[in-house]
Amino acid sequence: MPNKKRFALIGASGYIAPRHMQAITETNSELVAALDPYDGIGIMDSHFPQASFFTEFERFDRFVDKYHRESDKRIDYMAITTPNYLHDAHIRFALKSGCDAICEKPLVLNPHNIDQLKIIENETGKKVNNILQLRLHPSIIALKEKVAKELEKNPNKIYDIDLTYLTSRGKWYFVSWKGDESKSGGIASNIGVHFYDMLSWIFGEVKENIVHLKTPDANAGMLVLKNANVKWFLSINYDYLPAEVRNQGQTTFRSITVEGEEIEFSGGFKDLHTRSYEEILIGNGFGLDEAYGSIDIVSQIRNMTPLGLKGDYHPFAKKVK
Repeated sequence: MPNKKRFALIGASGYIAPRHMQAITETNSELVAALDPYDGIGIMDSHFPQASFFTEFERFDRFVDKYHRESDKRIDYMAITTPNYLHDAHIRFALKSGCDAICEKPLVLNPHNIDQLKIIENETGKKVNNILQLRLHPSIIALKEKVAKELEKNPNKIYDIDLTYLTSRGKWYFVSWKGDESKSGGIASNIGVHFYDMLSWIFGEVKENIVHLKTPDANAGMLVLKNANVKWFLSINYDYLPAEVRNQGQTTFRSITVEGEEIEFSGGFKDLHTRSYEEILIGNGFGLDEAYGSIDIVSQIRNMTPLGLKGDYHPFAKKVK
């Protein structure tokens, strides 16, 4: 097929990489080559057993360069599912290699990285696409439409929002790159960035960013948006889960309430990476400008001194010892 797109993938053994492989398959595209220092990637047999695979960046780099010198072949997109602190370098490599980039969140760790990537986009004529799949979730789209209609009638309305997200992680987490703030960006970057993006997409830009609590396994604060006050709590500590959740044998709790009403969006996640790829392939991907706001939020959180439990803080913050 003349419109069939070719992909390369950096970070093939990562947790989220299989969703990207599935999205490449389901958009009738081809994975040409993959890179990862870890070589136990049997999942590739389910999707692209014929793809070239490399454990060393230098050999991957050489392959991409040689591939592009064959006049009738191009790698159109490079998907990036590597540890957070490597995203910036791998996006740069993709652009300079003549590929559009598709990168997992958080796109980068700091907003000044985005400013530099804009320069490279202009130099290369290639584009950066960020996976912000909550913007494609049917329940979230419905919420945005509902809020937009209400704000047409009352532009000054301020919504009260509660964001609570706990996803338990074991001791391995703190030994891995995810437990190193300089590499992961910390809890807010690692598990919260897509929520901040979604909320600011719906309720407007940040007016004030307040952090009440910041420990290695829990963060809490308040985001004052143009049309909402958001009390938020994020944690990877099993002990902070509500008792009823633990009693049911569950290890994750996710809740967003708007004006006391629960937003149900636990389902509908299965195909969002494929939906993201479909939009990217027709030129509707979320670019650097869309990523900027949430990256700025998490960068501020990382660098702020917490106030302590003062003022209007999330009730779960009391659980943290």
